[in-house]
Amino acid sequence: MLIQNKLRNLVKCFGKNQKGTVAITFALSIVPMLLAAGAAVDYVRYANDTTKLQSALDSAALSAAITKGVSDAQRITTAKAVFAENAKSGELAIADIKSSFNVSGDKVIATADMEMPTSLMRLGGINSLLLSTSTEIEIPADKKAEIALVLDYSGSMNDMIAGGIKYIAMRNAAKKLISDLEAANPSKVKFALVPFSHHVYTTLPKAYVLGQTGTGTWTGCTQDRPYPANLTDATPTASNTTKWGQTQAAVHSSDGCSGYISHKLKTVPLTNDFTALKSQLDAMTPYAWTHIALGVEFGFHLLSDNAPFSEGVSYSDPETEKIMIVLTDGTQTEPAFGPGSVRNVTQGEKNLEQLCVNAKAKGITMMTIAYDLDDSTTRNRLRNCSTDPTKHFFIATDTAAVASAFENIRNAITAQVFISK
Repeated sequence: MLIQNKLRNLVKCFGKNQKGTVAITFALSIVPMLLAAGAAVDYVRYANDTTKLQSALDSAALSAAITKGVSDAQRITTAKAVFAENAKSGELAIADIKSSFNVSGDKVIATADMEMPTSLMRLGGINSLLLSTSTEIEIPADKKAEIALVLDYSGSMNDMIAGGIKYIAMRNAAKKLISDLEAANPSKVKFALVPFSHHVYTTLPKAYVLGQTGTGTWTGCTQDRPYPANLTDATPTASNTTKWGQTQAAVHSSDGCSGYISHKLKTVPLTNDFTALKSQLDAMTPYAWTHIALGVEFGFHLLSDNAPFSEGVSYSDPETEKIMIVLTDGTQTEPAFGPGSVRNVTQGEKNLEQLCVNAKAKGITMMTIAYDLDDSTTRNRLRNCSTDPTKHFFIATDTAAVASAFENIRNAITAQVFISK
């Protein structure tokens, strides 16, 4: 009887014990938890692989489109070869990809489909995801591009980041962009160069510079024009309030123009002398403070057909795309002119925002790069400055990332000039 009572009590205790409930509940919930985690991981892979597949397809179709003096069959052969080469890395190398390339009229038409094997989604019976991409690229005819490189050459660009020195990585990426677009369509692309820090070193007609008289040109350093002339691409008038060459802000008055001369920081108007442009980039080294708004102000003028620079075509030219690429690694540190007697750093930030609005209103495509830039407010300002933040704004945290940003810019430019949809 004693034994039976002990057994009865043991059974009752087992029935009341809740410890196993957690394990059972966890066992029942682990499958949907794993499925949710697996879906997240696989969809990140899906997005990354779709981007890679689209990039490989665009590059292949573009190579076919810009190959000169060949038959349609040869264009298709080129596209297939480039696509196969581009698909050799990462998951594309082991994937089952079906691609198609055709030439129809003046376009190269390409599609690619890829089965991406899943990982944890297999638990739910989903073994693969289908990636589909397509593109149509026009065979170049009379399309042209005018591009202003507005590049930060303030002293902090001498700093080291992962992979090397900041300005050298920027320089190499910019030179490659020039070389790539030169190879694609040399007679239809021009570049201008604006190396900025707290001044811009340039050549201007004397009539447009404060305190200058007579004919001929003036070469020297300048800050922004008085407000609101510093927000536009309008030609200076006889009024001193519209001219460059204003008195330097006292805060950095010790950093004069001589440093710009020794550091070779001179603007280059629009040109197709690609060798000279790359030589200029090789010669330039960083110096002094940061005036982002001033750099954009000059980029705006170099792309305009208004005096003092006349190398650009009219904004109304339907065959020419005007593009400004702005890179900076820091915040505005130089005072800028505002309404009345205002001249401070905050005004420079406001001026940058309005310059971007005004340039985009004229049809200029704005592309911006936040380069090793920790300040979130400035990053957001650059993002808003871009024409399309999803396509034209880039964050670069190391030398590899700035090279990648310029590669993406090259793809965006070629898409804008050559891709019809």
